[in-house]
Amino acid sequence: MLTPHFQAFYNRLKKVYQLLGKQAQRQGITCYRLYDKDMPEHPLIIDIYDKNVVVYEYESRHKLNENEYEIWQETCVSIIKDILQIEDKHLHMKTRKRKKGRDDQYQKIAETRTFTTVQENGHTFYVNFNDFLDTGLFLDHRQTRKMVQMQTLGQKVLNLFCYTGSFSIYAAAGGAKEVWSLDLSNTYIDWGKKNDEINQSSKTAKMIWKKCDVLQEIDELPLDYFDTIILDPPTFSNSKMMKSYWDVQEHHGKLIEVLSQSLVTGGKIYFSTNATKFEIDQYLAEIFSIKDITAQTTDFDFKGKLKRACFLLLKL
Repeated sequence: MLTPHFQAFYNRLKKVYQLLGKQAQRQGITCYRLYDKDMPEHPLIIDIYDKNVVVYEYESRHKLNENEYEIWQETCVSIIKDILQIEDKHLHMKTRKRKKGRDDQYQKIAETRTFTTVQENGHTFYVNFNDFLDTGLFLDHRQTRKMVQMQTLGQKVLNLFCYTGSFSIYAAAGGAKEVWSLDLSNTYIDWGKKNDEINQSSKTAKMIWKKCDVLQEIDELPLDYFDTIILDPPTFSNSKMMKSYWDVQEHHGKLIEVLSQSLVTGGKIYFSTNATKFEIDQYLAEIFSIKDITAQTTDFDFKGKLKRACFLLLKL
């Protein structure tokens, strides 16, 4: 029998699974967020990727001794497996640590390179549950990707800090004639190419994948060329491969100003950030019409949970 403490977690998880599971099923969604630190004493994030479940445990000052912590963790895992009816092989546990310094955005945790595929809005994406802290597909941008797809017909699209290229795949599916995808990591550029291949995106659009320091490359981009730019940079980065550090609050204004030169008049920038207490530089209103689309890009499984902001900038 569960103690009241764990019974409350059981009841909460069962309730949201019944509610969100039905919504996901109605919409044909197989990858969604189920639980996001809903209860302070259970600082977990639980994401469903079809048959697999990824559980992120956040380091917290729970004041438990080692034995109490092991009991807490084992009981939480048991509850998750019971409610979601999953086997051990489909449950993937990860720990997000409180950042003591300023680290790279995507942290390696293994080297096995095991991939599986999942579906999203008719597209196929490779995800990895073991080798990195993140899976390769950020679920919170499901609606943003769909929005991009609906507005890129016949366009030239630039995807900066492209990660594994999910936005690029959506843009190509929307009828874009040319899609550039830039990222500092060879790993993610290669991953993006795998997503390109499995979706046959190169058959309908010219797909350009380039490993580079985005902050250096923007000065080499063609002028008045792109119709849409997707900009989802890290909050902070001081990678050894970069010439200088990057802080989104400090540097986003200058970056967007430079990018405006590569954007056609009437072109759009979809700009997103996970920075807390973020404020967009107001002088950008001299160059763009700026609209906060955070609410429009927040799907059912992230309502009340989303920490990111998303803006649509239209070049004047």
